[in-house]
Amino acid sequence: MSDLFSLPVIPARGGSKRIPHKNIKLFAGKPIIAYSIAAAQASKCFSDVIVSTDNQEIATVARRFGGKVPFMRSPATADDHAGIADVVKEVVIAYEAWLGRTVNLVCCILPTAPFVTADNIRAGYQRITDGDADAVITVVRYGYPVQRALHVDGQYVSMIWPENYGKRSQELEPSYHDAGQFYWIKKEKLFEHGKMFIPRTGFICIDEMQAQDIDIEEDWSIAEAKYEVLQSKRSL
Repeated sequence: MSDLFSLPVIPARGGSKRIPHKNIKLFAGKPIIAYSIAAAQASKCFSDVIVSTDNQEIATVARRFGGKVPFMRSPATADDHAGIADVVKEVVIAYEAWLGRTVNLVCCILPTAPFVTADNIRAGYQRITDGDADAVITVVRYGYPVQRALHVDGQYVSMIWPENYGKRSQELEPSYHDAGQFYWIKKEKLFEHGKMFIPRTGFICIDEMQAQDIDIEEDWSIAEAKYEVLQSKRSL
């Protein structure tokens, strides 16, 4: 590791509506936020794992699993309209004032990312420090060519890009989406752009089995099923 000081921020707001208590709901026997805290600790990239929350119950759970909550989230970043970048910037400013040291790199790790690994966090660190990237995210390849996407209008469907109808899958350029695990970013770039996804963003590509967007209860069940499969493979 270099001499750059890296700060991990796990944004875990209370008040989830679609999945109540989402950030501390039990996932395969542990509060889901515990997986993000454990991966950050195991990566050895950080001295502290900071959890940003406006909820005392989340703060208590985070501390029990090794996270630090030195300050609670402000009302300005605790509503439904605050973006992740606003939350992370607030933590950086408060943390620098708290310890009196300068943060160089920030890694925002989502609290509902049970598949995040220490190895991938380290790989992101290496990519942002050894290469020319100003930010690094995890991505997953779409399983089906997006160039063949359909538009649904009433009772009928049509191709959005009909020119791709006769093309073979291997002729179409692969597309990817954000895996929703972590976002490494240089601090000065975070404050310059005010967002996590910026120009010169590098990536760590992960397998579809290692990611799951969790928005509703059905997503949660799918994620747990994937997790059980991965755990059974590791035990062989």
